[in-house]
Amino acid sequence: MKIVVSGGGTGGHIYPALALIREIQKENKQAEFLYIGTKNGLESTIVPREKIPFKSIHITGFKRKLSLDNIKTVLRFLKGARDSKKMLKEFKPDIVIGTGGYVCGPVVYAAAKLNIPTIVHEQNSVPGLTNKFLSRYVNKVAICFDEAKEYFPKDKVVFTGNPRASEVIGNDGIRGRLSAGLSTTMPAVLIFGGSRGARPINDAVVKALSEFGEKPYQVLYITGDVHFKDVQNEVELVGNPKNVVIRPFIHNMPEVLSGIDLVVSRAGATTLAEITSLGIPSILVPSPYVTNNHQEKNARSLSDHGAAELLLEKDLNNKSLIQQIDRILLDNEYLKSMKVKAKKLGVPDSAERLYKLMKQLVQEKQK
Repeated sequence: MKIVVSGGGTGGHIYPALALIREIQKENKQAEFLYIGTKNGLESTIVPREKIPFKSIHITGFKRKLSLDNIKTVLRFLKGARDSKKMLKEFKPDIVIGTGGYVCGPVVYAAAKLNIPTIVHEQNSVPGLTNKFLSRYVNKVAICFDEAKEYFPKDKVVFTGNPRASEVIGNDGIRGRLSAGLSTTMPAVLIFGGSRGARPINDAVVKALSEFGEKPYQVLYITGDVHFKDVQNEVELVGNPKNVVIRPFIHNMPEVLSGIDLVVSRAGATTLAEITSLGIPSILVPSPYVTNNHQEKNARSLSDHGAAELLLEKDLNNKSLIQQIDRILLDNEYLKSMKVKAKKLGVPDSAERLYKLMKQLVQEKQK
């Protein structure tokens, strides 16, 4: 099978795509891949590092307000679609899948016009403009939240979950803890603000450091590369408790997550897929700066089922953060209850489900 994957802009669109590719490579050693992204996006460095053939097109996103820039975007879309058609005709894929971000707009559109089977994968509870647009042309729309169904044609929607959920299963939690500098005997909470970090979370954690030092649990605090130096400067003034490990970034997140008892994070779709797959309770601080406030809606899909506590950014400070962590980690029965409820929401076979859908479409085309 020859497969074109397109997605970019953020890790939330790229990492599920890579998880799917790795799953297919395990199942089908003969599968060939081409990843189409943008030259300046994160995917341009992440994907080649995985030794996956990569090509790029030039495209930008639409502004939500009327703007002359949107005229340029339409022209770039049309050129991107023409460039994509050339790449597709040359590669001759059996199927094309878009995992989100504006780059997959012209790629998936071009594939649909060439009568190649197509899928878009929507990770969030509220879809973005690109996937809404593409849903008119693709064969199937794969979703991760039931709440997303209402935005797409009913006959095209298939619930698969997020392929990233499959990658966190089966890791060694003890090894993960040791790799992060954590003890294997104390309960552990992981605090992070996404791949780039989040200043409001960092501010609350730094102010809470002295109190964390008195707690019977340990903290793994990921600042994000961009914020690490500033955080370190502040930590030098207030001190770094022995039970708090501070890192700029973790490259082996699936392994580390396997050894974590509680997560404090933003409510990105990939993070939620990972923690529910593992049954990890969470305190979610959704970013209020994302399109359609989709992170809060993602978070409520967990908090409404008792798998997470919702802490809005406007209510976040050192005191509210510690109160929430204590409430969960220091109450063993509540912690266990949240674990069970989180696990119920997980879809650990999501990559397998998505690959099965792809094979089904290819087989239908070949009939």
